[in-house]
Amino acid sequence: MSKMKTMKTKTRMNLVGWGFALPAVLGFLIFNLFPMLLSGYYSLCDYNIIGKPSWVGLKNYIELLSGHEKTFWISVKATVLYSIMAVPANLIFAFMIALLLNRDIKCRAFFRSLFYLPCILPAVATSFVWLLLMNPDFGLFNTILEFLHLPKSQFFWGKGSVLSSIVFMGIWGTGSTQVIFLAGLQEIPQVYYEALEIDGGNSWDKFWNITLPMVSSTLFFNLVNGIIGALQVFSQAYIITEGGPNNASLFYVYNLWRQAFKYMDMGKASAMAWILFVVVMLLTVIVFKSSKKWVYYEGGND
Repeated sequence: MSKMKTMKTKTRMNLVGWGFALPAVLGFLIFNLFPMLLSGYYSLCDYNIIGKPSWVGLKNYIELLSGHEKTFWISVKATVLYSIMAVPANLIFAFMIALLLNRDIKCRAFFRSLFYLPCILPAVATSFVWLLLMNPDFGLFNTILEFLHLPKSQFFWGKGSVLSSIVFMGIWGTGSTQVIFLAGLQEIPQVYYEALEIDGGNSWDKFWNITLPMVSSTLFFNLVNGIIGALQVFSQAYIITEGGPNNASLFYVYNLWRQAFKYMDMGKASAMAWILFVVVMLLTVIVFKSSKKWVYYEGGND
């Protein structure tokens, strides 16, 4: 009888557990897995949203990868160039600010809130503010450059400066990355620094031999998120540049959006989404594999 009661109790507990988990499971199945599978099917079809999808096999993928769709490789180039600049710039800046915010300074809580504030501001509002700041005619940045007797820049309106301007704008909003770095820095035991001081170590020794190895796992986490976020950049092109000038900021996801909702080619847009999914997955696997050589865990890397 006791075994029967135990089994009934476990069954009841399992049912209760599944009951609490059911909303999350249903949400994943309905809003994540089902749309993914549906987009996989549409990527193999000629589908313009209005009519019925017609099966074309790998035609969409062939047209994209072969260069028949000219904007595909243009958007790939723009996104890769942006990612190469944005990922290291965001990580370095966020880490430097986190190091400063981790020091024992006056009004530390205020500065931590101040640097995190851009993350909670609406993207549309901040984009219009940056448009005013970087206006080539009356913007604040060009006014400062003129005061310093430096050449003015076209910023968002120049083909050679638009990507670096968007990267600079993105650095301003790295508050969440800073918070994660700050959490990692606060987990470092102070006894390590004290031991190094006794051995005669200086500030550089502390940073290179203690701080950097101890936050390598945090750096790894932010690197993965940074790569994924950079490859999915969208709002800046959508709100500020519209892919210009001359397709210099035609980012991949913005081009995907145009294919789907401007040109009504849902089949090609779905194929682009799956190509991006595969690329992101491969890059994530590569970073995970390489992490064994440079990420330090206190419990070991195995």
